[in-house]
Amino acid sequence: MYLYLPVALTSINILIPIGLGLAVGLLSGLFGVGGGFLMTPLLIMFGIPSTVAAATDSNQIVAASTSGTYAHWKVGNVDFKMGLYLLVGGFVGGLGGVQAIKVLRAMGNADFVIKMTYVLMLGIVGTYMFFESLASMRKKKTETSKPAKESGLSKFLKSLPMQTHFEKSGVTHSALIPIIFGSFVGVLAAVMGVGGGFLMVPVMVYILRMPMHVVVGTSLFQILFNCIEVTFLQAYTNHSVDFVLAVLLLIGSTFGAQVGAVFGRKLKGEQLKIILAVIVLVVTVKIVYDLTASPSLLLSMGGGH
Repeated sequence: MYLYLPVALTSINILIPIGLGLAVGLLSGLFGVGGGFLMTPLLIMFGIPSTVAAATDSNQIVAASTSGTYAHWKVGNVDFKMGLYLLVGGFVGGLGGVQAIKVLRAMGNADFVIKMTYVLMLGIVGTYMFFESLASMRKKKTETSKPAKESGLSKFLKSLPMQTHFEKSGVTHSALIPIIFGSFVGVLAAVMGVGGGFLMVPVMVYILRMPMHVVVGTSLFQILFNCIEVTFLQAYTNHSVDFVLAVLLLIGSTFGAQVGAVFGRKLKGEQLKIILAVIVLVVTVKIVYDLTASPSLLLSMGGGH
């Protein structure tokens, strides 16, 4: 059965978005990511315009992250204090990102910028997570009783003002750190149609040194409210949210997030990190292939010469 999508201006089999929503919802509950880094490229592959795919995906992430946040909250895996600081920055960044998309659409460069942003961000984050996880797993096998030296980054973070203790995560950091990273993720949420979990999860694990299972729940909490803001702004400012497509995605993602949260509790932190890194890198390779295998896109950007 096919449905016409009024904003995307195309028809699609309803089983495709429902299936995509289920798969991405599963990732959401499992890794604490909104799944937008995967969903937006997949929607583009099925003929949805990049700007509509990014804006609509922010809408479906709201349902996936609501479902996932509730599942993790029930088992005490959400650091609300950390999440609120992330949201302060996220709201500011989301507002700036939506305005940036408005300017890029007027210039005719929005689609190309969105795809190149994906390649850069996913490539850097995925590569770092993969090699860091491998190194961490090797360290555990050759673990010694020697105390670890304090890194330069750790000393720098401790020197920042507004030091705050986060009881649930068991860490102490400057409140400026989550606010700054939250604002950056807010920009990505608008430009890429992502919740930003693929970036925020490594930040909370490797820089803030939060426990992996608390990271998952807290990331979903931040993603939820970040994407509510971005969805509203995209619909109001750019009119690029296709609600028919969003509903189909929501049906699958809500159920998938619950299943992912259950499986996530059965996997070790290092296993979760390395699996997520592999998925991120696979998506990156696919986007690069699409860009290089479609010279017509690049030619059109250059005026056809």
